Amino acid sequence: MIRPYKADDYHQIIQLFEFNTPEYFAAEEKDDLEKYLVQFSDHFFVFEEEKQIIGAGGYNIIENQGRLSWYFIHPHHRGKGIGKSIAQHSLDCLQKEEGIDHIIVRTSQHAWQFFEKMGFQLEKMEKDFWAPGFDLYQMQLP
Repeated sequence: MIRPYKADDYHQIIQLFEFNTPEYFAAEEKDDLEKYLVQFSDHFFVFEEEKQIIGAGGYNIIENQGRLSWYFIHPHHRGKGIGKSIAQHSLDCLQKEEGIDHIIVRTSQHAWQFFEKMGFQLEKMEKDFWAPGFDLYQMQLP
C-alpha cells in the first residue's frame, strides 16, 4: 500500500536509507535526507506492508520543474515492482500539479538504469557529485 509519509515514519525511513548504504547512497547523504523529510515531506510516499515500511520515494517542485527524489527499497523486497509503483505514483501526482514544464530525476550510476526503464533519458553526468564514488546522473522524462 502506498500512502503519504508522516512524521512517525521518520525512523523507519532512516533505517531504509541505512539498509541501502553504501550500495546506493553515501553515508554523508543522510543529512540531506533528513533535511528533505522536513522540507518536502508533503510529496513523499511510503510503501507499507504489514505495518512495515519497505519502500519510499517522492518528489519536489522547484519553479516549473518536478524532481523525483530519494527512492529506496528494503533489500529483501527489491525486484518486486515496489520502486516502480512508488515512482509511478509520484509521476501521477506530478501530472496533476500546475505549472510543471518538465520532470527530472537526479540519481547515481547505481540507480540510473531503473529510471531509464521508466522512460527517463540521460541529460548529463558529473563524477563524484553526491560523494566520492557517487556520480550524478541527471535524467529527464521526455
